[in-house]
Amino acid sequence: MSTYSGETPAVIELSNIHFIRQNKTILSGIDWRIAPGQHWAIMGANGSGKTTLLKIITGYEWPTFGQVSVLGQRFGQTNIRELRKLVGWVSSSIEQRLPAEDKAIDIAASGIEASLGLFRTFTDAEYEQAMQALGMLNAQVLARQRFGTLSQGEQQKVLIARALVNQPRVLILDEPCAGLDPAARVRFLKDLEHFAGMVQAPSMIMVTHHIEEIGPWTTGVLLLKEGRIMQSGTADEVLNSKNMTNLFEFPCEVKQNLTRRHLIV
Repeated sequence: MSTYSGETPAVIELSNIHFIRQNKTILSGIDWRIAPGQHWAIMGANGSGKTTLLKIITGYEWPTFGQVSVLGQRFGQTNIRELRKLVGWVSSSIEQRLPAEDKAIDIAASGIEASLGLFRTFTDAEYEQAMQALGMLNAQVLARQRFGTLSQGEQQKVLIARALVNQPRVLILDEPCAGLDPAARVRFLKDLEHFAGMVQAPSMIMVTHHIEEIGPWTTGVLLLKEGRIMQSGTADEVLNSKNMTNLFEFPCEVKQNLTRRHLIV
């Protein structure tokens, strides 16, 4: 249950989260709330605690102390395994473990069982689910192609479709543009922006190192530094030269055109 009485339960609600491993503090004093319909980006240097934060949200790590609620369900009072079915997670570590010879639609359908490959025959209705998930990313044309023959941008769309096939209410994108060439990144981000505008789109959390990837669809930005929230708010409030210089501890300048910001280091 949410700690916000009388309000719609938060998608994610973290209260005073600390995570300590082998006497080292990884996260400290994290308070963060994502309201329904919001999409957030997380930025931070390597080692800032981004991955640990995602693992806590998905129940793969447990905070040393503090309270976690996802979709109104408080950790410690809910079935984490069942809750995970409502949270899609897309990471490059999954991509490397998927069968290259499988067709894109089979990869998308495998998300129904959260399996790496096909271990049973899926029904026509389940394949239709997979096709609909591909359609949300404008990727239906990839359905019959082998996963290993797709470009990295196309593979990312298939991975997101795999995460969407169970109609999750939260979608975590862990550096989805990693490895994409500049043109592929632009195309992918345009499709992501289109997807974010759909009524049926889940709330999204995107981890990135690049402010260029934070588009107008992003309603909030969380800056994480040395395991603490350095700042959070809208992109206009957070993404400026002073904050980027502080975040990366290196002189940075933020430039902005009509639709995107760019970081000059």
